[in-house]
Amino acid sequence: MSNGSYITEFLLLALADTRELQLLHFWLFLGIYLAALLGNGLIITTIACDHHLHTPMYFFLLSLSLLDLGSISTTLPKSMANSLWDTRAISYGGCAAQVFIIFCLLSADYFLLTVMAYDRYVAICKPLHYGTLLGSRACVHMAAAAWGSGFLHALLHTANTFSLPLCHGNALDQFFCEIPQILRLSCSDTYLREVGLIVVSVFLVLGCFVFMVLSYVQIFRVVLRIPSEQGRHKAFSTCLPHLTVVSLFLSTGIFAHLKSPSISSSSLDVVVAVLYSVVPPAVNPLIYSMRNQELKDALRKLVTGRLSAAIGCLPSSAADSQCTL
Repeated sequence: MSNGSYITEFLLLALADTRELQLLHFWLFLGIYLAALLGNGLIITTIACDHHLHTPMYFFLLSLSLLDLGSISTTLPKSMANSLWDTRAISYGGCAAQVFIIFCLLSADYFLLTVMAYDRYVAICKPLHYGTLLGSRACVHMAAAAWGSGFLHALLHTANTFSLPLCHGNALDQFFCEIPQILRLSCSDTYLREVGLIVVSVFLVLGCFVFMVLSYVQIFRVVLRIPSEQGRHKAFSTCLPHLTVVSLFLSTGIFAHLKSPSISSSSLDVVVAVLYSVVPPAVNPLIYSMRNQELKDALRKLVTGRLSAAIGCLPSSAADSQCTL
């Protein structure tokens, strides 16, 4: 098997050897997936339905939730299906599509987190210019730029990765198709092309990271000068969730793609992949809603309103059966 054109499918990593453990992994991933669907779905619905949340910060948060839903839906369902049906196979085209989609969404996720840092900077450091700098058109353009940059970034990496001849079989040591795992199957003399793209990506990631750091240096300088404790608490409560999400995303993603092969192992690769591709979409709704009283109030109002409507529509007699939600 000397060339990728002869490969019709890849074999993903089996997370367990016994049927009982395979089913355990299925139920565990199913629980995480449903939690991510519920949490992100509630945030999207709440922001869309409550006009008080139609602000730039919540618009970007809604976009982030959409990206999180897309990324976790790209990896977990296939892994769950493989565990349930006791198989490891994924088609060549399916693997390429999975690589493109997950890389596109995670890249757009990171670019959007950079935009959200700028949003917090303008809101706290230049509040009088907030409406001008972050109007509805500017927000749409920045979100579109994040999605478009993620698309182009993923297209370059996916096209380059799957143009490499694969000389070392078709078994991947990961539960989804991941570029570092595919590169391990490639011939050594063609590996440098992807390395060049990785170097460009590193500079891009570092540029966004430096921008976020500088933004938060200015933010903390302004926040620490706020005289009232309540004002400082409110400012920090809008920044800390973003900082937490960025830290989790960056630390695990960079470690996964740039760690030395000498410290690599199947179990470590899986743990790191779960931390950057599965955990953030599941916990981001909790992180963003835990310290955000405005979002919690809107979410509570939405849930109680739906429950009240449902209870009010329970027919107490045959005459009430026409009630609709």
